[in-house]
Amino acid sequence: MLELGKKGYSELVVTDDLLANKVGSGLVAVYATPMMIAGIEGTAAASVADGLEAGQTTVGCQMNVSHVAATPAGMKVHFETELTAVSANGKMLTFRVAAYDEKGLIGEGEHQRAIVCKDRFEEKAQAKLR
Repeated sequence: MLELGKKGYSELVVTDDLLANKVGSGLVAVYATPMMIAGIEGTAAASVADGLEAGQTTVGCQMNVSHVAATPAGMKVHFETELTAVSANGKMLTFRVAAYDEKGLIGEGEHQRAIVCKDRFEEKAQAKLR
């Protein structure tokens, strides 16, 4: 059972391989927006994993996040998520999300994840190859 208010937290140190000029999202040597989004998604997914049934996982389906401050390599970043809504059918989860570096807020917004059967989800994707 997933309860509203469930929180997630994770942190990392920004390394060169997470910079925009390394991942192809820009030319500057700062923490890349796609990497920030990946950190947010991972934190949200991990925060609810223990409340799912066997064989289930969550997949990201919507992200509305602003990236408001640049972070250089070597600085620590942390992510905070909070489950704010569960759809009536119990399959869609909405999170308030934020990312911070050692100097303050670097990103914030809302993220949605869908609860899926992992095996069936992957089989459906693989079927596109046939």
